This record gives sequence, structure tokens and C-alpha cells, in this order.
Amino acid sequence: MSIWHHPITLEQCKELEQGITGQGTLMKTMGIEVTEIGDDYLMATMPAIPEHHNPMGMVHGGANVVLAETVASYAANFVVDFSKFYAVGQEINANHMKASRKGTLTATARPLHLGKRTSVWDIKITNAAGELCCVSRMTAAVIER
Repeated sequence: MSIWHHPITLEQCKELEQGITGQGTLMKTMGIEVTEIGDDYLMATMPAIPEHHNPMGMVHGGANVVLAETVASYAANFVVDFSKFYAVGQEINANHMKASRKGTLTATARPLHLGKRTSVWDIKITNAAGELCCVSRMTAAVIER
């Protein structure tokens, strides 16, 4: 059974990266794309390119957090009735286990808790070889419109 409040498509996700102004968002700037929608998970990718590197030549930890918060925030908004509520990141943490220098990073967000006023998401980021690079947890606040 799907956790999503209403059916969602990859095309809808692509439209969201333009933002409310239509001029683009951080997701577009970072090259983050939602790539897969499962019954209980959302997956997104981000390129591991020099523009995302720290001075040591590896993907900056903050870039991993941007990817994690993006996929979890999208998911948090898709589980609520968006005509009545929206979700925003309230807290996020990340543990970085393996450095990435090139290729594509893939983040998968799954819910740990889906409540009336909060949701908590587990996000795992892997590299192109399927190795775990980062684990993150994000709490989203559900706000009434």
C-alpha cells in the first residue's frame, strides 16, 4: 500500500525544481533529480562533480545534506494533503562514511514516523558502486495552510 496522499509522477517532481518563481531552485543548481517513486520510498540522484567538492577534492558534506533534505522534503510533502498542509525541514543530521569524488550519488528516503504534525525520514546515500556514503535523518514539521 502506498504512503503517498495522492499519486505522484516524476514529471511533477521535475516541475517543482523550478520553484514558485519559475527561476529555479537549489535542487536545479545542484543537479538533483527525483528518479524513482516506490510505494514507501522516494529516490533522487545528484552528480558528484568538482563544483560540489570541498578543498580536499571530495563531495562536501553539506552537499550530501542538501541531497538528503531534498529527497526527504519532497517525500514529506507528498504524504500530506498539500491543499491543507505543507511540510518543512525542522531538523536534519548526517553521518558521512565514505568519500565521493565522481559519479552519481543516490539518496533513498523512507519514513520512520508519519504523524499529524511531524514526519521523520531515514535517508541513505550511496555511490555508483552501491557503497553507503552517508546516512541521514530528517524531521519535517507539518504546517497547516
